[in-house]
Amino acid sequence: MRRSQVQDMISAGESTTVEFKRKCTAPEKMAKELTAFANTKGGYLLIGIDDDRRIIGIPSEKTIMSEVERACIFYCDPPLNYELYIMPFDRLDIAIVYVNESNEKPHAVKDPQTPDEQKVYIRQGEESVSASKEMIRILRGMRADAKPLMISISDKERRLFDFIEKKGRATVKDFSTLVNISDRRAARLLVRLVRAGVLNIHTNEQHDYYTLVERPN
Repeated sequence: MRRSQVQDMISAGESTTVEFKRKCTAPEKMAKELTAFANTKGGYLLIGIDDDRRIIGIPSEKTIMSEVERACIFYCDPPLNYELYIMPFDRLDIAIVYVNESNEKPHAVKDPQTPDEQKVYIRQGEESVSASKEMIRILRGMRADAKPLMISISDKERRLFDFIEKKGRATVKDFSTLVNISDRRAARLLVRLVRAGVLNIHTNEQHDYYTLVERPN
């Protein structure tokens, strides 16, 4: 990794693919950011950088290496593959942890003491946010070993497309009300349409919503 590349990331600030940490935090907090990257587009966790882009540095290379390994192996399910770089920067060392977009989605954060309690995160802008049940289904469908998807467009889907064209977006509740089906069935159908590349899913603090995929002219 080149110094100029790191400088560009620091100058640009946090984003979908870049997160700053002032210090080496608890392993579950590191796992949250790294799994969110793996579940989305991949990304870089820069440790020793303040939120205002000020370089703080890391106190111990050995500690960073140990804590990153612990976070990725014991707090991520399945475990994460990662690359770790220690780079001198303005007479201080910073750590850069890189994870690629994974083919084993979804990666979840677990506590080794309570392994049944797991949370899945995705990257949304500058934040790592909890993935909804619908998003988790979509992530599973993106795995390399996922079964091929076959869809058919019925009157329900056509009415949904008309609704989105008029309103700009639709939620699970919008769809279920529109065609008089259960929320659960509506969610399953929407997930299939996202997996088929017909719809986009968007996450905000309240709920997921769906828009039509724009087609090239």
